[in-house]
Amino acid sequence: MSEPGKAAATVAGPAAWADVETLLGQRGSVKGCWCMFFRQTPQERRTEWGEGNRRALKELVDGGRAPGLVVHRDGEPAGWCSVAPRAEYSRLDRSPVTKPVDDTEVWSLVCLYVHPRHRGAGVSRELVRAAVEHARGQGAAVLEAYPVDEALGPVPTDAAYHGLVGLLAAEGFEEVARRTPKRPVMRLRLRPADRDAH
Repeated sequence: MSEPGKAAATVAGPAAWADVETLLGQRGSVKGCWCMFFRQTPQERRTEWGEGNRRALKELVDGGRAPGLVVHRDGEPAGWCSVAPRAEYSRLDRSPVTKPVDDTEVWSLVCLYVHPRHRGAGVSRELVRAAVEHARGQGAAVLEAYPVDEALGPVPTDAAYHGLVGLLAAEGFEEVARRTPKRPVMRLRLRPADRDAH
């Protein structure tokens, strides 16, 4: 059991589904998304929104795909993040904001969601750190994120799930591209580019 106030991350496998439901709630976080937006084709987005998305996420969780991580604080689920190889998020390639920067194989951090009861307590930072360690542990060389630049104006709550530039910069992410004013692409290298380098 974790110390009071301490956060602990869990991979979202079958045993964690109840916590995922608790976090994302009856509406599936933002308007029935259930963190499927970046995984869907346009047709799936039109037909599966809401309950269909919930079922799709549960299938990923139950099937051992580990579509994300749950962070617990004081024994209860406090936050969720979606992190996986970029290839699992087909929408990234279709968006002019998040299209590939180059041919580097990367993992992507596409969603950070903190339960309202735990906001303002550093859970987003714990989610980013957990995502970094998970991706590194799975052999990823680079972790990529697509945050909002809060320095350019207020960030609506329903857009904050992208993450914020300041948060990611504080964890070592660096900007590598910016196609629109408020949405850079940021990367963190998790291991040397050349593993044989001396």
